[in-house]
Amino acid sequence: MTKKITIFDSTLRDGAQGEGISFSIEDKLAIVSALDELGIDYIEAGNPFSNPKDIEFFQHFSKVPLKNSKLVAFGSTRRKDCKAEDDKNLSALLSANTPAVAIFGKCWYLHVTKILGTDGNTNFNMIYDTVSYLKSKGKIVFFDAEHFFDGYKDNREYAMAALKAANDAGADSLVLCDTNGGAFPDEISSIVADVVKTFGDKVGIHAHNDKGMAVANSCMAVMSGANHVQGTYLGYGERCGNANLSTIIPNLHTARGFNCIPSENIKKITPIARKIAEISNISIKSNEPYVGSSAFAHKAGMHADGVLKLPKSFEHIDPEVIGNERRILMSEIAGRGAVLEKIHKIDPAIEKSSPETANILYELKELESKGYQFEGAESSFELLIRRNLGKYKKFFELITYRVMGGRPSDDDSTSATAIVKVSVGDQTQLMAAEGNGPINALDKALRHALEVFYPMLKKMHLSDYKVRVMDGKNATAATVRVLITSTDGKNVWTTVGVSGDVVEASRLALTESIEYKLIKDFMI
Repeated sequence: MTKKITIFDSTLRDGAQGEGISFSIEDKLAIVSALDELGIDYIEAGNPFSNPKDIEFFQHFSKVPLKNSKLVAFGSTRRKDCKAEDDKNLSALLSANTPAVAIFGKCWYLHVTKILGTDGNTNFNMIYDTVSYLKSKGKIVFFDAEHFFDGYKDNREYAMAALKAANDAGADSLVLCDTNGGAFPDEISSIVADVVKTFGDKVGIHAHNDKGMAVANSCMAVMSGANHVQGTYLGYGERCGNANLSTIIPNLHTARGFNCIPSENIKKITPIARKIAEISNISIKSNEPYVGSSAFAHKAGMHADGVLKLPKSFEHIDPEVIGNERRILMSEIAGRGAVLEKIHKIDPAIEKSSPETANILYELKELESKGYQFEGAESSFELLIRRNLGKYKKFFELITYRVMGGRPSDDDSTSATAIVKVSVGDQTQLMAAEGNGPINALDKALRHALEVFYPMLKKMHLSDYKVRVMDGKNATAATVRVLITSTDGKNVWTTVGVSGDVVEASRLALTESIEYKLIKDFMI
């Protein structure tokens, strides 16, 4: 029988400590819903004693009925100078009304004496009293053994005695924390194996990524007997982040056969990653394992040809298994086979020897010689193919546009104005908009004008904007390439524009972005 690995997600607590992340109450509720859909066992949602936002969240979480997950509140052991029943932190944990709680306690003697300012036995009592008190209230209790690996290497007997205190008090899981992220996989493996010999199937792992080994350390812990893994989705977290569950889950589930989430949900690994990234307002790194846009991207002609003939020759897993897709990057080194694979998604009847294939290859190389780059703008390349195959519909025409810059407003919210005139069929629409810069103003004016005809564009917005100067020798007269990434909250796509005028290059990319959205909504 496949071994079950309990997955414990801390995106809303540990992940929220990452730089640039600030979850609203609605963000947290949406992420809980996404993780529950994936089938995560436990979702740690915050510390109800630490800040008003977490307190408010726990008051609202009943709005999200959970089908698969249990919510967890996080806190510390009782203070050294009071009883568990009198500790305000523990009272707050109970008031959160979650079925499970996670409690961290000191396992490194250095921390006991230098940070807590107490003695070893008092710390043991703090751990025992806290766990036993919470168990008496009917809670599932996870004991997070803080700094366990550093403590074990410094004083094995003391670190193991701290675990014994939690275990004797009835803790449901003993989670070994590599809090500083400094352990190597071989250390994790040997130490976890030693702990498992004493405490059996109660052992878990909580790794940080300060040496870039959090995923490897988590996997090694499981291979050494741990059956509980904590991490954050997409590896969000303080400093270098936490163990990345969007990598760990498919690693363990697909490569080693462990039961991490319901098997039918493995295909949701990538869609859930995109949803959480969108809510967090942080783009997924393109080379993120499994879920990144480049995770199954092939550019070199020989690689592309090989993977099309025999996928496993250049891919460790079928990308569709985890909800991603193979990408054959279009560039001047792409061969006919790679281009044909793209063409077949639109018209399977086209052959390698067809004149359409040759025309598309020729146009591809001509445009790239002028500065276009389609390996990062596949949506523009799809439009190029559609135009060559007669499978392109023009949904609108931008008749004129004018962009004016000037002195920023008093609150610095606007510094440019754009006026556009568009036509859809026999109707025209004139629209003006202000924005924080000329491109923002143009984007707003164009989309607002077209929303009159295509209301679905209200869900679309730009998520990334990149400008690359193609020839620095020409200074301000140089040709520029603009890449615009857009999303409608479900799909993400990128388009490209090239011109000697940055506004015109942006206009080209922006127009194609809107065209692509409309084609996908109306023609697919």
